[in-house]
Amino acid sequence: MTAPLREADVALLLEGTYPFVRGGVSAWVHHLIEALPELRFSLVFLGGRRSDHSAPAYQLPRNVVHFERHYLFEREERPRRKDCVIDSALLEQMAATFGQVLSRESFLRGDASWQRICERYRQDCPAASFTDFFWTMRATHLPLFAVAEIAAQLPPARFYHSLSTGYAGLLGALLQKRQGRPLVLTEHGIYTKERMIDLASADSFPGDGAEGEAVGRRLWMQLFQGLGKIAYSSANPIIALYNGNRKRQIEDGAEPAHTRIIPNGVEVDRFRKLRALRPPSPPPVIGFIGRVVPIKDVKTFIRAMKAIVAERPEVEGWIIGPTSEDEAYAAECRQLVASLGLESNVKFLGFQKPEEILHRLGLLVLTSISEALPLVVLEAFASGLPVLTTDVGACRELVEGRTAEDRALGAAGAVVSIADSGAAARAALALLRDPARWRTAQRAAIRRVEAHYTEPQMIEAYRQIYREAASWRA
Repeated sequence: MTAPLREADVALLLEGTYPFVRGGVSAWVHHLIEALPELRFSLVFLGGRRSDHSAPAYQLPRNVVHFERHYLFEREERPRRKDCVIDSALLEQMAATFGQVLSRESFLRGDASWQRICERYRQDCPAASFTDFFWTMRATHLPLFAVAEIAAQLPPARFYHSLSTGYAGLLGALLQKRQGRPLVLTEHGIYTKERMIDLASADSFPGDGAEGEAVGRRLWMQLFQGLGKIAYSSANPIIALYNGNRKRQIEDGAEPAHTRIIPNGVEVDRFRKLRALRPPSPPPVIGFIGRVVPIKDVKTFIRAMKAIVAERPEVEGWIIGPTSEDEAYAAECRQLVASLGLESNVKFLGFQKPEEILHRLGLLVLTSISEALPLVVLEAFASGLPVLTTDVGACRELVEGRTAEDRALGAAGAVVSIADSGAAARAALALLRDPARWRTAQRAAIRRVEAHYTEPQMIEAYRQIYREAASWRA
């Protein structure tokens, strides 16, 4: 932890991302800070356990004046504040177990806390193991007190900007209440939706039998839904990347008047030079760029490669992205490659800088089961690379256009259904075997990103958001 030099203009509240994870939201954060050198930033990183993160993946820009990290699921060495409490209003908003002001001590050892846990157990899941229920209640609630302690000790900033709901959103809500300063919320993906996908797709879950696992999943889902409502009730503005996510935010409790849409933007000039490096015909290389985790559904990409190679044996599939976030899933992906006999065609390249890899691809393929508005698609467009993606988030409007004027530019690739490896293979082959169609998609990609998704457009929108927040008076 570094001591603050001056009060920050904006404190960025970051859960599981920057500066320890490459790409995606982390790259977005880094570009935002660098593009606003007139502002002083404080960074607060919230992680699960220290062992989950290695050294920072980014060198902090010079306008970062304070940085601290906290791990919510391990014992902290620093002394705890005994007077730190969670306000009853916040607990009530998330339909929490306890309807009064609670300290950590009263939660862990108080008679009222014990009685309320027993009541909840009898009401909600008497068929499950009480031991499983009790320890799940502890696991879901204890991190909230850690977040409250962080809020009590964090150096103040002129305003706060959380990059998700969840624990970072709770921290923002506590800071907004404690300091009386604005909270800006940006969601690249809908946190509650993504956590529910993670919980549903987990191969196993702590608990005694099927009923115990179901109770554990339900309690965690209730927690994340509650944290989302807290963040939405405290933040203004609430920013989504596209209208579909804005609608989901409203459904989940966001005040419609507080919501805004600011699409992602890409530094087009950074990738423009890659267009000249492309060979005349698309290389027989299909790239997947992203984290090797279940939500990206890398297995569907691998299965699609099996069908592609059956027709065109020379085609290679490059899986480009870190494998450390879910090593068990990454191992399963490698095993699938081996079982399908694709070792000579499918390669795991690890993290690569986009500007060093995109011009070597003939097609970018995303097989995700959930996305918002992925930066990697915009980067591919800016480099002159068509994209094949599943029909998630804003991907269809990125590929096909959002408005009538935008759609007139043409399709910048293809869109297929989730988990349909056959459709993905057919669409990829159709683009690779038809150079004229490929070049038409390339032109549409370049025109669309230059017209609607540039980084200066996005930065100016956030500059205005920050001006409004900085000028706010209680």
